[in-house]
Amino acid sequence: MAEAPAKLRIDKWLWQARFFKTRSLAAKQVGGGHVRVNGNRVLKPAHAVGPGDVLTFAQGRIIRVVRIMALGERRGPATEAQTLYADLTEKQDEPPPNPKYEGNGRPSKRDRRALDLSRRSEG
Repeated sequence: MAEAPAKLRIDKWLWQARFFKTRSLAAKQVGGGHVRVNGNRVLKPAHAVGPGDVLTFAQGRIIRVVRIMALGERRGPATEAQTLYADLTEKQDEPPPNPKYEGNGRPSKRDRRALDLSRRSEG
């Protein structure tokens, strides 16, 4: 008899690959319909995935696309978790960082006025 291909619950794999801090967070993301497997939306955390499947999901402000390369035995260190997938995510433009005061400490009233005037003239 031929063995069935190895499969693992999607919430468990996302947790083992360290995309989510807890398994319940991974299950909540899957249950909310925010994860796609091979382009199809998955609504159950018990959905089985295996090597070769492509997952698409949001992680923070980034849309991640990963191909499963292997199933993990345990939730090991990050270096071990990175061997479980191939990252197919396209480089996304990040929003510019918030402007900051460049001086040391709190700006004086004079500095704040100058900063406010410079912001008004730019807009």
